[in-house]
Amino acid sequence: MNISFVFPQSLGNARRFLVNEVLSAAAKQQGHQVVDASQAEFVVLFDNEIPAEAASKKGAVLDLEQAFAQPEASLQQAVENAQIFANATTSSVSSSGVKNIVAVTACPTGVAHTFMSAEAIENYAKAQGWNVKVETRGQVGAGNPISAEEIAAADLVFVAADIDVDLDKFKGKPMYRTSTGLALKKTAQEFEKAFTQATVYQGGTTTAANAESATGEKKGVYKHLMTGVSHMLPLVVAGGLLIAISFMFGIEAFKDETIAGGLPKALMDIGGGAAFALMIAVFAGYVAFSIADRPGLAVGLIGGMLASNAGAGILGGIVAGFLAGYTVKFLNDNIKLSASFASLKPILILPLLGSAIVGLLMVYVINPPVKAIMDALVEWLNTMGQTNAIFLGIILGAMMCTDMGGPINKAAYTFGVGLIASQQYLPMATVMAAGMVPPIGMAIATWIARSKFNTNQRDAGKASFVLGLCFISEGALPFVAADPIRVIVSSILGGATAGAISMSFGIGLQAPHGGLFVIPFVSQPLVYLAAIAIGSVVTGVVYATIKQKAE
Repeated sequence: MNISFVFPQSLGNARRFLVNEVLSAAAKQQGHQVVDASQAEFVVLFDNEIPAEAASKKGAVLDLEQAFAQPEASLQQAVENAQIFANATTSSVSSSGVKNIVAVTACPTGVAHTFMSAEAIENYAKAQGWNVKVETRGQVGAGNPISAEEIAAADLVFVAADIDVDLDKFKGKPMYRTSTGLALKKTAQEFEKAFTQATVYQGGTTTAANAESATGEKKGVYKHLMTGVSHMLPLVVAGGLLIAISFMFGIEAFKDETIAGGLPKALMDIGGGAAFALMIAVFAGYVAFSIADRPGLAVGLIGGMLASNAGAGILGGIVAGFLAGYTVKFLNDNIKLSASFASLKPILILPLLGSAIVGLLMVYVINPPVKAIMDALVEWLNTMGQTNAIFLGIILGAMMCTDMGGPINKAAYTFGVGLIASQQYLPMATVMAAGMVPPIGMAIATWIARSKFNTNQRDAGKASFVLGLCFISEGALPFVAADPIRVIVSSILGGATAGAISMSFGIGLQAPHGGLFVIPFVSQPLVYLAAIAIGSVVTGVVYATIKQKAE
């Protein structure tokens, strides 16, 4: 019997692939042939949405989890309890005709996920026959900006952002908010939810309070942290590269104003004396801004500067940011003033009380113990032996390759960036080396096991290689979506290898970015390239070996 499996649109690509593989194998064992739904005699569904190709055909509805856990028994049960499906039903999206969609995307670094999710949104909307305009909020500002006329004509504002973005111009329009990761990997599901869950945006920046009330989405610690990281990154990139250029004149050239007309010292003053001096304060300020909107910014900046001056480092900055944000939010919610005095609250009362409370707590309560913790961490990094270095490299490398730009990847990245402020540059180099491994490794796998990949996958491998050279780990995502377990396992092995090599050789990097662009700025360029190459080959060989041949 010709049989077909029709999955819900909301099911992610990776999950869809795994369930389909398991059920297809069970169907073949029972003598059935798996075909397209339009050619099938028997259609298996997993929800009550009846697609057009299943209407009036024999079939059954199965529970997805049970079908995945017990494929043979579930399939046998479906055949024995067959029914004739009624006329097709349509979803709210597909039945609504042509729509005008405007979208905004933004990720912490303003690079990979910002533009990849924008492309996914645009491709999906065009495939549905909708009009779409996607505005990207990257590190260089808004790209492809949406005009007032386009906003007025929009049926939906679709926001895929991992950080706070200013959405005031969309006031009064139906809005749905999600993450860049979901918009990229589960585009159909998110649009299906958007047309049923979107609510009218009431205005104001997307702080924790009004985001929850306007869209039902409650922000968490991760999004607050990523907002701080996003605004801190330009300072760290500029400062780190300027310091690295200063060192090219000699490790201690900045101490002698007679060398090159004082240029090394000037570069060190700009990079280390200004950019690095501001990074913790800016980080804390924008964590507070994410929590409490504009009134939290000044208090967060002050708390972060106190942490930086006290030597509490990135840990002190994290504490200062959250303390400032929630303190100001509490004051704002509980201080009630008459209309004539309300204007004093954001410019006088909240900054004054917030700065006094947070500042005193930082000076007397928080900075001393946090500084002791940071000093202990720095001392451990400075004195760790070869074994500990390899172990730390393995952990950081594995974390970078676990979810390709997700929370675990970002946690390792933030750890490396934060330690730059404490003049610890080894973790940053380790993180960057491991982050390049998955996409380059996938490309290598398509080269050495060409017959196991179809034409589209081989083409994806070429693009993946280029993205890997630019330190865009997300270049491996097409492979993760199709074969998640094998790709992630292979990537973790290669990333851990690259991380261990980088840490064991004591390679340092002062700029929080990777790719070929920063190779001249690492302490041992040739060894660093070798670490990336070895890790990528490990990933490529392992995946080429364990991958099943593409149909």
